[in-house]
Amino acid sequence: MHLMEFPREVILGKDLIREVNNVAKRLKLSSPVLVVYGPKTREIAGKDVEKALNSDFDVHSITVKEAHIKEVEIVEDKIRDEGIKWAIAVGGGSIIDVTKLASYRAGIPFISFPTTASHDGIASANASIKGLGAKTSIKARPPIAVIADIGIIKTAPKRYLAAGVGDVISNITAVRDWKLAHKIRGEYFSEYAAALSLMSAKMVMRDAEIIRLGEDEGIRKVVKALISSGVAMSIAGSSRPASGAEHLFSHALDMLLEKPALHGEQTGIGTIIMAYLHGINWKKIKETLKTVGAPTTAYELGIDPEIIIEALTIAHTIRPERYTILGRDGLTREAAERAAKITGVI
Repeated sequence: MHLMEFPREVILGKDLIREVNNVAKRLKLSSPVLVVYGPKTREIAGKDVEKALNSDFDVHSITVKEAHIKEVEIVEDKIRDEGIKWAIAVGGGSIIDVTKLASYRAGIPFISFPTTASHDGIASANASIKGLGAKTSIKARPPIAVIADIGIIKTAPKRYLAAGVGDVISNITAVRDWKLAHKIRGEYFSEYAAALSLMSAKMVMRDAEIIRLGEDEGIRKVVKALISSGVAMSIAGSSRPASGAEHLFSHALDMLLEKPALHGEQTGIGTIIMAYLHGINWKKIKETLKTVGAPTTAYELGIDPEIIIEALTIAHTIRPERYTILGRDGLTREAAERAAKITGVI
């Protein structure tokens, strides 16, 4: 049996805080509700969402500081202690991922209300959580609804939108890795999920100049691409359509660095290197990332070249069950350094 779960409603527009109540009513969600936000996103939109919900629901709230399993457990305890019926995550990838996993573990639905367009987790079933040992991504359930307010997302620094492009572009090498695993390991492969994932990547590449401006049209395009990536993963029943060796590289950087760069920034650079290893047009990927203002070098990421090389050599150990272009044994230091130098990453 192959189970596919999708958000029941996706709303994209402006001035959508009041719409949260209407969505909750249409989905027949009842009191009490838990609003989850970060210290910054509380001020950006969290307080306003809380205030709007107060007119129709019994509202509780909680502040999350990072995407760590300890934070997940705190939110889960709050859900159980207060008898919460549903949750809404107001924030970026970390807030959404914590809410996603906590609500899944507690057996309640959640709504995704992203304040940035930097991460395909806004609509997917997968959560990237620290503190799980070697495991960095864990399967949960997708949001019951996604409410993406362009006006709010537009207030985020442009760096976040560029990171969103980096996360979507990574679909190109992720699908290549998936095909490789299908050929070599006989792994299940969904042509439909792969096609949707690649279409999302190709569209942001085509529209890079529009996205670069950071205006409404460009934000809409990135948000739609991120949501499409999430849907592709739901169709596949795994993160395969949007997560390959470039994501393993990013997770390796997360392990090696005290303060990593944004997820999409790291996967974007990982995509350049993995595209080179696959023998596909890495220059076009690099050019797109440059156009939207995403980093394409270790220097722009603020990461020591030695860390880049080390991350490339250990990336294959992050999820050994996931076959990618890195193979079972990974890259030697010499091969990693050569790939990073040829692509201009270091």
